[in-house]
Amino acid sequence: MFIQPWDAALDATEWQTWIAAGHDFGTLGVNGLPGCPPAVVPTHFTTDGSDLLIHLARPNPVWASIERDPHVTFTVIGDYAFIPGPWRAQPDSPPADGVPTSYYAAVQFTCRATVVDDPESKAELLRRQLAHFQPDGDHAPVAVDQPPYGRMLPGIRGLRLEVTEVMAKFKYDDHKPVEHRTAVADRLTRRGNGLDAPTADQQRRRLDRIGPWRAGSDRA
Repeated sequence: MFIQPWDAALDATEWQTWIAAGHDFGTLGVNGLPGCPPAVVPTHFTTDGSDLLIHLARPNPVWASIERDPHVTFTVIGDYAFIPGPWRAQPDSPPADGVPTSYYAAVQFTCRATVVDDPESKAELLRRQLAHFQPDGDHAPVAVDQPPYGRMLPGIRGLRLEVTEVMAKFKYDDHKPVEHRTAVADRLTRRGNGLDAPTADQQRRRLDRIGPWRAGSDRA
């Protein structure tokens, strides 16, 4: 993932907070078998410390690829919107001369995958996922010897993804003047399509933290 200096995360806390704010669905990317393309699988995930936890159906074709090469990526994308060219035109140029772009937040994890096949370990993985997605506990116990989950466990395999590298990108025109970024955020709010509102929120949040962009500033 290519990241311009002005699109980089301000610090690890920024992307960690963004993930924790409900961005818990992403795509698992695995290397293909010889002669085959890479495979990408959309799925929910939860965390256990710095590890990511997911489960997939046993018939999923990615297992052979993961067992051959456990190095995978997991990518989460959100708060995105298309920004029309006229919104980005220079003040002294015709609106049609503006160049459109995409705004988005993305976090890409490079991981080493471990397959979880032990029944009790799979049950514990599901318990962690349900604690995240159904925190009210309105579900049956997840136990190897009890229905409904006990009889379903053989049909799934778990994955523990040990994160070895994180790349985070928040692409919201932070290198543009404050007035430009404020105007685009206001236009997104007025347009109100799709994820326009959270995209505008991200742009305003970054604007509040960064202010005017200064070339050469240290934001690592």
